[in-house]
Amino acid sequence: MGTPAGLGYGPVMDTTASPSPSAGSLLREWRMRRRMSQLDLALEADVSQRHLSFLESGRSRPSREMVLHLAERLDVPLRERNRMLLAAGFAPGYAERRLDEVSLAPALKAVEMVLKGHEPNPAIAVDRSWNLVLANAAMTPFLEVVADPALLAPPVNVLRLSLHPGGLAPHILDLADWRDHLVERLLRITRDVCEPALTALVDELKAYPAPPRKRPASVPDPSAIAIPLRIRLGGEILSFITTITVFGTPLDVTLSELAVETFFPANEETASFLRRRRGSVSPAAG
Repeated sequence: MGTPAGLGYGPVMDTTASPSPSAGSLLREWRMRRRMSQLDLALEADVSQRHLSFLESGRSRPSREMVLHLAERLDVPLRERNRMLLAAGFAPGYAERRLDEVSLAPALKAVEMVLKGHEPNPAIAVDRSWNLVLANAAMTPFLEVVADPALLAPPVNVLRLSLHPGGLAPHILDLADWRDHLVERLLRITRDVCEPALTALVDELKAYPAPPRKRPASVPDPSAIAIPLRIRLGGEILSFITTITVFGTPLDVTLSELAVETFFPANEETASFLRRRRGSVSPAAG
């Protein structure tokens, strides 16, 4: 397992000038995203609907405690909670550290243990932009077939690596269905973050060529338990199902946005292939 060098730890900065939103407008925006009426949120947060209306319209200024209370009820991501606090005139409530800072070392060590413990099955850790942070040795077969070396230059975006014609795309069976799955996953993320780079990535992924799908996107295989990743590697067809794990109680923005994706063999042929490959060299992600 290795840590790719120069992954660009830290936040992606958006330098586009735009008017600063008010705390009330951000509160309303998140309430609408959660498909909640003012009454719904007022009942959930145990405040009056009138007071909530005044906060959203700017007629009342929320306290720091009220901003955090409503953000908690709306399940607002930590980065966006900081944005709401700033808009209300308060200091950010959650730290945002670089992944190479000493204070985050215990968390990264835990991630490394998860990745290592998952071998011989592949596993990766990614940041909020789906850039590769860590990978275990079982990722080697995936990286060996990448034709375009530029895709392996840090920061390695795993979604771009998966769907780019010079990446894994030529080796993925049912590519159209898998691309739809990844794009929909990314679209769900963009509903929770204000990150223009992720929106641009969605457009990029959609523009990549893909063969026609075998069935309409809205009609799943009735015999399947999950959408599998089927990929041809080493002359064999491998099939995986995946899970995504995040930290349960983070108080740091960067840590809250770190995710571990683990791949599990969906059949014995895939499990056998991974066992045979165990002990191969570490992935050349950096």
